[in-house]
Amino acid sequence: MKNLKEICKIAVVQAEPALFDKNACLDKAVKLIEEAAKKEAEFVVFPELFIPGYPYGMTFGFTVGSRNADGRCDWKLYYDNSILVPGEETEILSKVAKSAGVYLSIGVSERDSISDTLYNSNLIFSPVGKLLSVHRKLKPTGSERVVWGDANKGYFPVAGTPWGPVGSMICWESYMPLARVALYEKGITIYISPNTNDNAEWQSTIQHIAIEGHCYFINCDMIIKKSSYPKSLKSQDEILKLSEIVCRGGSSIVDPYGHYVVEPVWDREEILYADLDMSKVSMSRMEFDVCGHYSRPDVLKLSVDDR
Repeated sequence: MKNLKEICKIAVVQAEPALFDKNACLDKAVKLIEEAAKKEAEFVVFPELFIPGYPYGMTFGFTVGSRNADGRCDWKLYYDNSILVPGEETEILSKVAKSAGVYLSIGVSERDSISDTLYNSNLIFSPVGKLLSVHRKLKPTGSERVVWGDANKGYFPVAGTPWGPVGSMICWESYMPLARVALYEKGITIYISPNTNDNAEWQSTIQHIAIEGHCYFINCDMIIKKSSYPKSLKSQDEILKLSEIVCRGGSSIVDPYGHYVVEPVWDREEILYADLDMSKVSMSRMEFDVCGHYSRPDVLKLSVDDR
């Protein structure tokens, strides 16, 4: 591994997006990035689908074998507030990353520039404003598949940083063992997980992955409240059934030994700050290097179509 910058000053943003409103989400993201930069953060991480939010609990009128008109209207509103990559919104994010002098990871609903398909994507920008990577979620989970398509490119991109290669797996992608290995094979030192997993057992998963990959695991979740849903949505009956706090967060940071650097934060917006000691990555791999000396490439091989 190449020499790494000793410390990564990271900021993990647990915040509530303005559901179905890309402009309000973007404005909030810009303010939070600037706030983190004032605290001398070098890497700022946002949750899954921060722009324009995660439409938790909504069916968009889909049942097996049928759809309805109200669901189509709600989906079209979400579609209209998804963003092109690259596009006007990514230009703004690029400029704020540059002006703040930070690496930036943020989840968006990406609208294809040719077809009408949406993708659950994670973007990483450099401090000079370059869009370093676009990772589309490989397999939307459960009913997410009626909103977002399977990734057709950008399977396992990594961003080169002073702290080593950085990659992301979105939410339940982290339950895909071979997808994790595809990132490990690229030598990632920081594993970013933008997600909407506020269940307790997820914390066990992320500690395991940090140990498995001997990398830092950045667990970035969001807050969603029932009051966040626009009153203009047609599917108010679905929204009324939701809890007052729809997603509780639980963002945290785990080191390469599986220990919390920052323990989970629940039920509130907060920016989690930490200084990541990058020497721990190499030291932790002394006795276990998942794709190095502890691998058996003569017995086990992974074939990856990494478009």
